[in-house]
Amino acid sequence: VQLVESGGGLVQPGGSLRLSCAASGFAFSSYVMKWYRQAPEKERELVASISLGGQTNYAASVKGRFTISRDNAKNALFLQMNSLKPEDTAVYYCKAGSTWNLYWGQGTQVTVSS
Repeated sequence: VQLVESGGGLVQPGGSLRLSCAASGFAFSSYVMKWYRQAPEKERELVASISLGGQTNYAASVKGRFTISRDNAKNALFLQMNSLKPEDTAVYYCKAGSTWNLYWGQGTQVTVSS
């Protein structure tokens, strides 16, 4: 089982990034997928989630700026992040969850700074 995030980096405030999470080794389409983030000295927090049927939910802090999506044919999860703010700086993780299993990726760093 693997979840591999990519797409992080350094971006100026107001900029955009698109994170990807490539999944393998499990039935991706049968899992609820989520993005979390963890800033230095803070607890990991839920950013966005997408159900098997494509229903999405967002943290209040990112609603209207971030969009979560999935491509079951490609076993991939995405997070489009627009209008980025310095407070979005964190390591971003994808998570796959089902009734029986829970998988985490290794994370990708997003830094928003001028």
